[in-house]
Amino acid sequence: MAQKNTTQGEDWLTKKWRPMMGWTYMITCLFDFIVAPILWSLEQAVFNGGVVSNQWEPLTLKGAGLYHVAMGAVLGVSAWSRGQEKLAGVAGTSGSTPTPGVVKASEVGE
Repeated sequence: MAQKNTTQGEDWLTKKWRPMMGWTYMITCLFDFIVAPILWSLEQAVFNGGVVSNQWEPLTLKGAGLYHVAMGAVLGVSAWSRGQEKLAGVAGTSGSTPTPGVVKASEVGE
């Protein structure tokens, strides 16, 4: 029996939103914690006579870091739901629905 691939008719955004959220979060963190502090210090050093008087304040940590909490929730739930989809065979890679933690005797080799 032929396997039906349920992902063929999906829009690219439907298939790729999870990785895009991860990349967006990574780029945001890289900018806010690495690139911006370096550029901020260089800007002060160049235009303030070599004196760096102010420290960079990460934009995403303002508001009690709610951005990181929200992105952690989005990425955590999406990873969990993707794992459940794979276990249920929604990705079109298996014909039967496996039960987590249950191994059939035929799978063990008996």
